[in-house]
Amino acid sequence: MTAPIETEEAHDIGVVAYVYLYPLVMMELTRTASVSAGDSGKSGVAPMNRFAHLREFPSADFKTVVRPNFDTLYSSAWLDLTDGPVVVSTEAIPDGRFFQLPMYDMWTDAFASPGQRTTGTGAGSWAVVPPGWTGTLPDGADRIDAPTPYVWIIGRTQTNGPSDYDTVHRIQDGFTITPLGEAASAGQPAQPPAVTSFPSDIGPDAKLPPLARISSMAVGEYFDRALALLELHPPHLTDWCLLARMARIGLVPGSSFADLDPLVRSALATVATDAQASLTKALPGLANVVNGWQMNIDTMGVYGNSYVKRAIVTMIGLGANAAEDAIYPVLQADADGKPIRGESDYVLHFDADQLPPVHAFWSVTMYDGRGFQVANPINRFAIGDRDELTYNPDGSLDLLLQHESPGPDRESNWLPSPSGRVGITMRLYVPKPSVLDGTWAPPPVRRVV
Repeated sequence: MTAPIETEEAHDIGVVAYVYLYPLVMMELTRTASVSAGDSGKSGVAPMNRFAHLREFPSADFKTVVRPNFDTLYSSAWLDLTDGPVVVSTEAIPDGRFFQLPMYDMWTDAFASPGQRTTGTGAGSWAVVPPGWTGTLPDGADRIDAPTPYVWIIGRTQTNGPSDYDTVHRIQDGFTITPLGEAASAGQPAQPPAVTSFPSDIGPDAKLPPLARISSMAVGEYFDRALALLELHPPHLTDWCLLARMARIGLVPGSSFADLDPLVRSALATVATDAQASLTKALPGLANVVNGWQMNIDTMGVYGNSYVKRAIVTMIGLGANAAEDAIYPVLQADADGKPIRGESDYVLHFDADQLPPVHAFWSVTMYDGRGFQVANPINRFAIGDRDELTYNPDGSLDLLLQHESPGPDRESNWLPSPSGRVGITMRLYVPKPSVLDGTWAPPPVRRVV
C-alpha cells in the first residue's frame, strides 16, 4: 500500500505534471483555433485534413506572430487519424529547392519530416497511420506511424523574395491530403472530419490567442483538459515514471479535478502560477550562448524526457524544427556583452572559411525589441546567401547592421535596423554537422560606431 502523500510533495508533483502536460494542452488550443469548417484555406485557417497556405511574407505592420521568417512560405494542416490513415502527397518540387513537411504529434515532437533533406524533391506520397493501425496501404505510399491520432503539419517552402511567389504557390497547390478509402471524385476533396472542441471552447475566451488562454486558465480546467486529452493521445513510452508519480495524487487519464482528494486539490491551488513562473525563470538557460548567440541545437524538435525544455519551446516557439532541418541562433549581446541597439552601427564579419555551413541556405533577420519587423527605406527585413551580396577580395563577408544607409556602394550588404532595442535571428536551413556538433557558431557582432 502506498504511503500518503505530504502536501508539499503533492504540490511538487503537480508542478511537474503541469509542465509535462503543457504541450498537450497548448497543441489542442492551437488546433481548435486553427481549424474552421467554412474556410477555403487561403487565410491560414482550414478544416481538418486540408492544407491552408500563407501566400506572401508578412508586411511591415504584421503583428500576429513574433519573429516571423522571410525565407519560406508556410503550409499548415491538422490531420485527424481517428477514422484511419490519411495520405499526404506532393508533386515534384522544381529546382531542387528546400521544402519540408514536418509532422508534429500532440506532444510537439517532430516525429517525421518529409522534404528535401530526407526524401528528396521528387513527387512523394506518405500514408500517416494512427497508433495500432493495421491494414493495406496504397501502392507507392510510404508508411509513417504517428504517435497520436491528431497530427500537425507545418510545411515550409523556400521562397526567394516576392518575385518567387508564383512558383511557390504552384508548389503549395501540389500538397494534398486524402483520407484512406475516401476517393475524391471529379477533383472534389473528400469531406473533412468535424472539429471537436471542449465546451469552454465556445465561450468568450475562445477568440483569445492560445498562449493567452493557457496562461489565464484555472488549474482545475487545465488538468481536466489535459487528462481528457491524455485518454486520446498516448504518452511516449519513456513517460512511465512521470505518469506513475502523477497517479499517486490521482492525476490519471480521464480523471476529474473535482474528484481528487480535497487535500490534493488544495496542494495544487497555486500550481499553474508556480509552474509558469518556473518556466519563465528557466528560459535564459535554455541553450548555450557562444559569441553572443544562443545556440539551440540540443533536443530541439524531438525532446525525449526533456520536459522543461519542451514546455519552454512550446511557450515561446510552438512547432520548432528538429535541429537537423533548421536551427535559429538568436543574438543576445554584441562582442562586448552589451545589448544591441539600433542607434549603433554593427558589423557581422564571416571569414572566408567560416561562412555559415549549410546544405540549403541561411539568412539573418532584423526585428525590434518585441520581435516584430519594422518598415525601412529598402523594405528589407532579412539578408542572406540568396541575396546579391558583395564579398571582400579574400572571400570574407561583412554584413552591415545599422539604421542609416551605408551608401549605394555598400547597400547590397545592409540590413536596416530600427531605433531602440533590436532582436536579431540567424536561420540555418539543413545545417552541416559542424553546426549540429557545436564546433561552428556565428561570429560575434561588433559595434563600429
